[in-house]
Parts: sequence; structure tokens; C-alpha cells
Amino acid sequence: MLRRLWRGLWNYRSIALIVVTPLLLLPLLLVIGTKEAECAFVLLLMATFWVTEVIPLSMTAMLPAILFPVFGIMSSSDVAKEYFKDFHFLLVGVVCLATSIEKWGLHRRIALRLVTMVGVNPAWLILGFMSGCAFLSMWVQNTSAVTMVMPIVEAVLQQILKAKERGSIGEDNPNLQLDDVTESQNDQSDQADGHVEATKEAMSQEKLPDVPEGTLTDVQIEMASQPAAAEVAERQPAAPSTSEQNRMICKAMCIGVAYASNIGGITTLPGTSPNLIFSEYINQVYPNCDYINFGNWLLLCLPISVIMLLLTWVWLYWLFIGSDFRFLWRCRGEPSENETAARNVIEEEYRSLGSMSSQEIFTAVVFIVMVLLWLTRSPGFMPGWASLFPHHSSFITEATVALLLGLLFFIVPAHGPSRKYESMISWEEFSVSMPWKVALLVGGGFALAEGTEESGLSTWVAELLTPLGDLPVLATITITCLIVTTITEVTSNAATITIFLPILSPLAEAIQVNPLYILIPTTLCTSFSFLLPVSNPPNAVVFAYGHISIMDMVKAGLGVNVIGVLAVLLAVATWGVPLFSLDTYPDWAPPLPSVNSTAP
Repeated sequence: MLRRLWRGLWNYRSIALIVVTPLLLLPLLLVIGTKEAECAFVLLLMATFWVTEVIPLSMTAMLPAILFPVFGIMSSSDVAKEYFKDFHFLLVGVVCLATSIEKWGLHRRIALRLVTMVGVNPAWLILGFMSGCAFLSMWVQNTSAVTMVMPIVEAVLQQILKAKERGSIGEDNPNLQLDDVTESQNDQSDQADGHVEATKEAMSQEKLPDVPEGTLTDVQIEMASQPAAAEVAERQPAAPSTSEQNRMICKAMCIGVAYASNIGGITTLPGTSPNLIFSEYINQVYPNCDYINFGNWLLLCLPISVIMLLLTWVWLYWLFIGSDFRFLWRCRGEPSENETAARNVIEEEYRSLGSMSSQEIFTAVVFIVMVLLWLTRSPGFMPGWASLFPHHSSFITEATVALLLGLLFFIVPAHGPSRKYESMISWEEFSVSMPWKVALLVGGGFALAEGTEESGLSTWVAELLTPLGDLPVLATITITCLIVTTITEVTSNAATITIFLPILSPLAEAIQVNPLYILIPTTLCTSFSFLLPVSNPPNAVVFAYGHISIMDMVKAGLGVNVIGVLAVLLAVATWGVPLFSLDTYPDWAPPLPSVNSTAP
């Protein structure tokens, strides 16, 4: 009886947390009762719900629209204005581009071309897939980049495993084609169906905070067409195909793809949600700050991404394959059987794409034009094209460019006049790719940030955190980076940065440090969620393929977290200082004369 009661209570633990959390926070309202305390009540309630995800993240983001008017902090109309910003226009334009890239297969051409450029040696093959995924994630959602690359990775891995097995039993297979994998999978489709259903159920229980619902559906459909390699290995007899070396190559390649999506995402402002949230927060809180633009961010973060990508590649190779790095300078000899198999499948995949279609060409042209317009809008060292509008140059942003070019995909016909008119993308296709949950989550964060300003909570937090000014600035940044990197492992990246921006911004003002000095590294470290499959959607997607275990990801993720934090600290302490004038307290940030402060 007690066991049944306990099981019933455990099943309703979410309801219990929803009820208990506001009750525990009631002293803020009943005992203190100030505007700052009321805003702190909303902040802590939202933070708890975001961390535990007892209700959907996007609905938690709606709480300011309910509670701020009730507490008299902001009117309902003022709160509503915070839920749709310039950020959302930029997101719409970028998703239009990403939808066209995925629909017309441009992503496969880019990924396969990058892989063929680096070769098919296992080490270089890993670097090729990591580079391809990182490049894609600079422009599309990290989860979308992984779902684009992983089917190609899976086909190559299957050919590597098959080549070793066929060689061990004396079979001659000079033409290793992807059709062999498809035929084998069709023969075992009944067994694969059970695996897919189990995977769907498992992933439905996992926390995937940043992934759009449509994307997850696509992932499950993609996985339904091919059984996980772990199950394939179980159905095959014990043979060298399941040798330690081959299994380690599979682990390194899959984990590398998952990590590369996060590493590439930090490179550009539209590359990942935390970057966009940070950019819009700066525009909202510090409207006179003109340092945060596409060009400056790329100059800061591209070297970070390159350093992280190369060191992560070396780390994964050492961890899973070995410490023999002589292949870096060794002359190319006869390719091994695995390398031949991988080359065959990659060449066959690339040949199957055929010549570049007109749809791919148009998408590539729009992509290049969008990047060039972002880079040249207001580069800083020279007048950009925004100066052509002298009276309202500041009115035009990256969002204007993205929305204008994104609109073209709904206008330009996909086919010639001989066929019925069809635009490059449809609204239904766009809606599936559009991360509406992230859009609402970000709006809630903006509303929360505005509420902390209106209620005076940000000033109170600044005074409370002033003693941290006694520490060296780099020590303060390191502490915040480590805290954020730890929390983001179990919390949505977007929710983490949304919680910390209103806290760290007044901290920087209180200790009279350039706010960008603390906010930029914190934003970047928010994307370093490498430890667990549920830390972010790309990890979960790769984990579902069955090549890696949780302990594999934990061991690899610890090293990559260290690499990421050190790379970010190096960047903000060196080339980031002149790029953003981090060594001076800017005039666009409000001084706090009533608070004792120390300069960096």
C-alpha cells in the first residue's frame, strides 16, 4: 500500500514542485514586500521552473506577462512589447535560409566536399566531419546541423565496419556501395522497428530544451530508416568488425560531430540561441553600445572555434584511438581497407548528388550575399553600406538584411515556367524549422530583464555583488564561466543565459568593469554543454544512434569543457581587449557613483 502511494506521489512530483516552489518563496512577498522582492520572487520562480522543466520552457517564459502586472511592476501592454524584438526578425530570416539549405540538399554537398578535402584516414575523416558540421552550425541551428551530417557519418561507419568484417571472412567486395547498407537494413527492418520505437520513447522522456518539435520529428524519421550501429553489432557474429579500434573510431567520430555543432555555433551571432539572446539584451539595456555586430563577433569567435575544434579533435583522437600522432607528418602510403571503404561510400554519396541544381545555386548565392552584407554593414574600420542612409543608418540592422533575403525564398520560383509555380520554400516547411519555443523563451527573458530594471532589483544585486570587485577581473570572469558551464549541463542553454544576463550585467557596473568583459565569455560558455546526452539536443541526437555510452560522453566532455573555458579566457584577455575596448569602462554603460567601485 505504501509502495503504491509512494509511486503515485512520485508520478505527480512535477505537480508537487509547481505547488511547493511558490510557497517556499512566499516570504519574499509577505515579509519583505518591496518591488525588488516581488521581482525576485518572479525571477526565482522562473529559474526553478526553467531548471527543473516541470512545465514547458516557453510557458514558463509567459509568467512575467501574468505576475508583473499583478505585482504592479509593469503594465500588461509594456510587458507584451518585450516578447517580440529585433532578435525575432533575425531568427526568421536565418531560419528561412536554413530551411532552403536543408530542403534542396545543399548541406550534403557542403559536408561531403569538406570531408573529401581532408581525406579518409580515420583521424582526418573525423576532422572532416567535425569541420563540416561546425561550418553548417555557424548558419543553422545546432540540432539541424547534426541531423544533416549524422546520416552521412552513419553510412561511412557502416562501410568501415562491413569492410573489416568482409575482409576477416575472406569475401571480396571491391565496390563498397551505400546500397549494401540499405539492403542489409531492409532485410532486418522488423528488428529495426523495435529499436526505433524504443528510441522514440526514450527521447520523448529526455529533456531537449532547444530543439524545435519539427526537428526532433525529422530526427526520429531519419533514425527510423536505419538501425543503430549498436544493434547492428549485436546481430552480427563476433568478428574483427566489432574490434576495439573500430568501436573507438565510431565513438570519436560521433562525439566529434556533436561537439562540433556547439563549437561552430558560437562563431556567429545567429549561430546559436545564447548569442542572439545576448545581442538583443545588449541592444535593449545598452542601446548606445555599437560594438556587438556580426563582424566584430566573427573576429573574436572564429579563432576560438578553430582552436577549440583542433584541440577537441586531438583530445578525442588521444582519448579513443591512441597517442600515435605520426600520421600528421607521415607520407601517404597504401590506403587501408577501412580507408578504401570510407572513400568509396563518400565518393558514391557525392556522385549521387549529381550536378548542382538551380535551387542549390540560388540558395548558395543568397547565403553568400547575406554574409557579405552582414560583414560590410558597419565594419568599424571603414564606412559600411549603412552609411548610404546617413539620416537613419542605425535603424538598419542584421535583422533587416536577414528578413529581406529570407523573404525572397517565398517569392522566387523553385522551377522554370514549364512547371506549376512553387516558391523555394513554403510556409509549412518554414514553420517546421522555426524554433517557436526558443522565440517565446527569449521574449520571456527580455521581459524578465526589463522587470529587474523597473523594480530596482538589478541595482540591489549590483550593491550586493560589489565585494567581488576586490578580486582580479580575470578571476571574476573565470568564476562566472565555471558556474555557467556547470549549470548549462543540466539546463537549457537559452534559459541559462536568460537567467544570468540580468545578474551579471549589474555586477559589471558595480565593479566598474566593461559589461562586455563579463557578458561575452559568459555567453560563450553557456554553449559548452558537452557532458550528458540531455545537456543539449545535438548530444541526444548523436547518442540515439547507439555508438556511444554516457560515460564516453562524460569523459570526453570534461576535457572539451576545459579546452573551451581556457580558449575563451585567452580570447577575452588578448585580441578581445582591443576589439571591444574591454580595458576601459565605456561611456555607454551607466556609472554607479553611490557604489564603491574598483577599476580593472
